[in-house]
Amino acid sequence: MPYFDYNATTPLTAAAREAWLGAQTDAWQNASSPHRAGARVGLRLQAAREKIGLVMDCRADRVVFTGGATEAAHGIMQHLSEQLPADAKIAVNSTEHPCVLGAVGSYFESEQVVRLPVETSGRIEMSAVEAALGEGVKAVVVMAANNETGVLQPWEEIAELCRHAGATFVCDASQWLGKLPAGGLAAADWVFGAAHKFGGPKGVGFLLRPAGDNGFSLRRGGGQESGQRGGTEDFPGIAAMVAALLEAEQSKVLHESDRLRTREAFEREIQRRLPDTRVVGAAAERLWNTIALVMPHGENHRWVARLDKCQLQVSTGSACASGKDAPSHVLAAMRVTGEEARRVIRISAGWETTPQEWQELADALVVVAPSTKPASAVISI
Repeated sequence: MPYFDYNATTPLTAAAREAWLGAQTDAWQNASSPHRAGARVGLRLQAAREKIGLVMDCRADRVVFTGGATEAAHGIMQHLSEQLPADAKIAVNSTEHPCVLGAVGSYFESEQVVRLPVETSGRIEMSAVEAALGEGVKAVVVMAANNETGVLQPWEEIAELCRHAGATFVCDASQWLGKLPAGGLAAADWVFGAAHKFGGPKGVGFLLRPAGDNGFSLRRGGGQESGQRGGTEDFPGIAAMVAALLEAEQSKVLHESDRLRTREAFEREIQRRLPDTRVVGAAAERLWNTIALVMPHGENHRWVARLDKCQLQVSTGSACASGKDAPSHVLAAMRVTGEEARRVIRISAGWETTPQEWQELADALVVVAPSTKPASAVISI
């Protein structure tokens, strides 16, 4: 079944599966146990941390293993709320993932939060970032790549601006990691990602903390991760995550330009065959795997259901917000109308997606298009 919902979650790669099974066989003991078997797992855990450091081009002691992006976002925001002055303001990109927006809202009062606008392309307005820093904002939160549209943000420029202004920069790299080279991301003070977005298992991730910030703690009272987290480390999950990320860095991200050409060819074809279809964020640089399409008619759920019957899996947007009736906050920030937003489907491919599967999707969209039109007696509101 051709799968086009990789931004929601990815299948476990062969390398990750092999690493997980191997660790479950010979490194399943508790890394904190005092016996030799536990110590051996502890050494392998440290080796995994060092490998992440190599990929991210940073010191290994910046790496903290987590249960995923949501835990990381909440831990970072709680820490910042405790470390920054009580009246400090934090600037947040309007198209952040729901887990980040939820974390900011949990630890900062609304009057402390400055919403950074984006251009209609979805790219952050750099003048707004500069203005916020000029007005004394103490922290800036901007993702590397958007999960709904694939729009890439200028995180390198933002990291430099924050460094000169003495502000903290937090970057959600969940959709960037495993798709584009990770080098340079460590320029942000805080970076985090989730393994299941790049071929690792669910329930494991990592973050980078600022070097020397020894007061950080994800879970109060924990003795793991140098006192920064509670619970027992899931070494098999961590080993699988590291294997998936290393494989992506060493043998996949180099092919980004080829995959980008395939995505662009699909966009041209679908707009030719369904002329009223529009690509959201077409004017911006985007991930090679992601397309948000405003379909010419019909509710997006109808398109998803029709394609599912054709054994093709796409999405209506962020999986974390799929149960909500409200229009996507990402699309709203990009000035996509509510009526258009209800016609948007998200297509997100993987490294394993073939040109033939892209062609199957294009053909299927054309085939199901007539059946997605609302009945003549029904008025969409």
